[in-house]
Amino acid sequence: MAREHILKCLEAARLAPSACNSQPWKFIVVDERTKLIQISDAAVGLGMNKFTVQVPVLVAVVQESMNLEAKAGAVVKNKDYSMMDLGMAVENFCLQAAELGLGTCIMGWFDEKKVKEVLGVPRSRRVQLLIALGHPDAPTRSKVRKSLEEMSSWNEY
Repeated sequence: MAREHILKCLEAARLAPSACNSQPWKFIVVDERTKLIQISDAAVGLGMNKFTVQVPVLVAVVQESMNLEAKAGAVVKNKDYSMMDLGMAVENFCLQAAELGLGTCIMGWFDEKKVKEVLGVPRSRRVQLLIALGHPDAPTRSKVRKSLEEMSSWNEY
């Protein structure tokens, strides 16, 4: 996979908005074959994520600490802004990948302890997501989504 494409995806993630500009993320790109196999092994289980053995790149998304302002806001408003921030950064990454003709799959099902061990992630950090990145071997499947009426409203619930 072209490193230039990966860098464009990382740049898109870097530019994502975050609470108080906290940017509480670190993206670890795994393209070394030995580590890819180990991370894939950590992602496969109960019939899930078997495809990961074929992908050229896996990206581990690490939740970093928020800055002081975002932490204070999270406590006052009882909202985990860092998870929202991660979601926006990951979406930016995936949208950029799609623009480049690449396929992605966001995974939350994996052995976090094993992933952290393989990648040397500190115990104080969480690996919240993995992103598979590669060239799709088939067109993107149609997705079933709720109708606009089910998922939105105007002026009241």
